[in-house]
Amino acid sequence: MATAAGFFTRQDALAAGHDDRSIRRALKSRLWLRLRVGTYTFPDLWPDDVPQQHRILGRAAASRFGPKVALSHVTAALAHDLTVWDADLSLVHTTRLDGGAGRTEAGIVHHEGLTLPSDLVTLDGGLVMHAARAAIETASAQSTEAGVVVLDSALHTGGCTAQELASTFDLMRSWPGMQHTQLAVRLADGRAESVGESRTRYLCYAFGLPAPQLQYEVHDATGRLLGVTDFAWPQYGLLGEFDGRMKYERFLREGELPGDAVFREKRREERICERTGWRMIRIVWADLYRAAETAARIRRMLNAAA
Repeated sequence: MATAAGFFTRQDALAAGHDDRSIRRALKSRLWLRLRVGTYTFPDLWPDDVPQQHRILGRAAASRFGPKVALSHVTAALAHDLTVWDADLSLVHTTRLDGGAGRTEAGIVHHEGLTLPSDLVTLDGGLVMHAARAAIETASAQSTEAGVVVLDSALHTGGCTAQELASTFDLMRSWPGMQHTQLAVRLADGRAESVGESRTRYLCYAFGLPAPQLQYEVHDATGRLLGVTDFAWPQYGLLGEFDGRMKYERFLREGELPGDAVFREKRREERICERTGWRMIRIVWADLYRAAETAARIRRMLNAAA
């Protein structure tokens, strides 16, 4: 019964030969999990990952309400596989397309808002706000820093272009929550490849540090690419990298251990620094939660490198 959508409905169960008694037994014995009234899944299909859980709940809501609603806000952002950070995923968000009243019930927030046909796309059989609007709606409900993360992701994944993001924001700029979102739109840059990179760049802005160049290429004397760094301040002779665990896991080669990737990364750094004569600063997750201290450290290294 459960498909790639990750859930099935009471109607699906009845069509498969179950009745209310067998449904109750399956739920009591934990053979099935109830996602909400009339919607179920199997335990082995329910992921541990909260964003993945939210995606399934979003698809279930789209299936339940059909063309009456479109998935919106953070639910639409996740449907587009955008990266979100520090977002409240406890509620699914939809926007009414049938003139229904805005309300919150049964774990779903129903929004009211002007929706044009061009705002909508179809994903997994349900209506979803297009990526630019989904990202902007998500950013409007979050901090500027979190907004930069999701807007960077929309650009990096190709969900929308910078022009589409700007034009969509222009249509929405008078909506609630958009005043601080304007800054996030202005700062958005699709060259950021991770939450850590987006947050580090926002830290530089928030503390008045020079804006780094992103994905800075370093070549040897023959023009061969030695490597690409996450950040660079060429005028200060400083390079920067954000070190997250996923970064090394992403670049693991077949048969390698994580330590092999770390060693290769250090060798790459040595070659880049030898070639440029510049220093390197590394930022880790913990540094982002000590923002003032980290900003002071970057400033000291910029001044020393200069």
